[in-house]
Amino acid sequence: MSDSTRKKGLSYAEAGVDIEAGDQAVERIKALARKTFNSQVLSEIGSFGGFFRPDLTGLKKPVLISSADGVGTKLKIAFMTGKHDTVGEDLVNHCVNDILVHGARPLFFLDYIATGKLKPDVIAEIVSGFSRGCVNVGMALLGGETAEMTDFYSPGEYDLAGFIVGVVDEAKIINGAGIQAGDVCIGLASNGLHTNGYTLARKVAFEIGGLEPGDPLPGSDMTIDQALMQVHRCYSPLVHSLLRKHEIKGMAHVTGGGIAGNLGRIIPDGLSATVRKDVMPVLPIFDFLQKEGDIDDDEMYRAFNMGVGYILVVEPGVADMVIEDLSGMGEKAYRIGEIKKGDHKVVLI
Repeated sequence: MSDSTRKKGLSYAEAGVDIEAGDQAVERIKALARKTFNSQVLSEIGSFGGFFRPDLTGLKKPVLISSADGVGTKLKIAFMTGKHDTVGEDLVNHCVNDILVHGARPLFFLDYIATGKLKPDVIAEIVSGFSRGCVNVGMALLGGETAEMTDFYSPGEYDLAGFIVGVVDEAKIINGAGIQAGDVCIGLASNGLHTNGYTLARKVAFEIGGLEPGDPLPGSDMTIDQALMQVHRCYSPLVHSLLRKHEIKGMAHVTGGGIAGNLGRIIPDGLSATVRKDVMPVLPIFDFLQKEGDIDDDEMYRAFNMGVGYILVVEPGVADMVIEDLSGMGEKAYRIGEIKKGDHKVVLI
C-alpha cells in the first residue's frame, strides 16, 4: 500500500483538541506576560514551573499570604457581549484585594483558563486583562495553564481561576485581632457588582426585565452590559498608602455574602458591628435590580456589595484623618458603622 492510499488514524484535532491553536495562544500569552516581569522573575512562560526570587529587603520575618478565586457567572456577560478583555483584570483585582486585607503586597499571579474550543484571539484578550491587572500593582504574571476540553464546555464558553502569592512582615499582619468596641468602620466605594451576585443579576436583567445587553440601564448613562461589566476595583494602592501612615486594625473585602458576611469574618468574639445602610450612595444598577426583581433589602445586602467594596476598621481618633487622606487621593470614603460589644453579629440599620 502506498503512502497516498494508507488509511490515516484519528487525530487529536479531529477529536476536538487543537494543539497548534494552543501553541499560538501560548506565544500570544508570552508577550503579555513579559510586560509584568521584573528582576525577581527568573523563568520564561512555557517552563514546567515559574521561578521567582523575592526581594525581601526590609522584612524581618516575611510571611507568604496566598489565595485563589474565580470570576463566577460574570463570565456569562462576557460570553453574551463578546467582551473578554476585562474579566482577567477582574480576577487579578479580586485576588489582590483578598490578600490586601492582611496587609500583604502581591508578588506573583498564576492563571488557569479552561475552554471548549481554544481560540487564540479570545485567550489573548483574557490574558491582556491578567497582564493589565498585574502591571497596575507591580506583580508578575508568572505562569498558568490553558486547557482545551471540547466535550466539557459549551461552544464559546470558558472558565477562569487565579492564584496569588504575596508577602507581609509578620509584625505587620492585619487580622482584626486588635479590634475593640468603639472602633470605626470606613467604607470605600465599589463601582458595581464587582464579581459577586451575577446569577441573580442576570436573572433579573435578562429574564425578568427582558433587557438585551445594549439596552440602557434606567437611571444611568450606561447600558446594562456596561454596568454589569464594570471592572472589579483594586484597592491596593490606596490601602498601602494608608498603611504607611496609620494603624488599620482590620480590613474586609466585600465579596460573596455582602457587607455583613465579610465584615463578620474579622470581628473578634464578644464584639459586633452596626452598619448604616443610608451612608453609602447606592449605585443605579442596585436600584434597578431591587425594583425590577422585587428583592427585599435583606436579600440585596446578602447577595450584593450595595456600593461598599472594601471596609477599614480604625480607632475613632484616626478615622477623620484616614478619610481626609483618602479624599486627598481622590477617593470618597464614609463612616459606615462602628464596633460594639455583642455576640459577633453585623447588624445593618
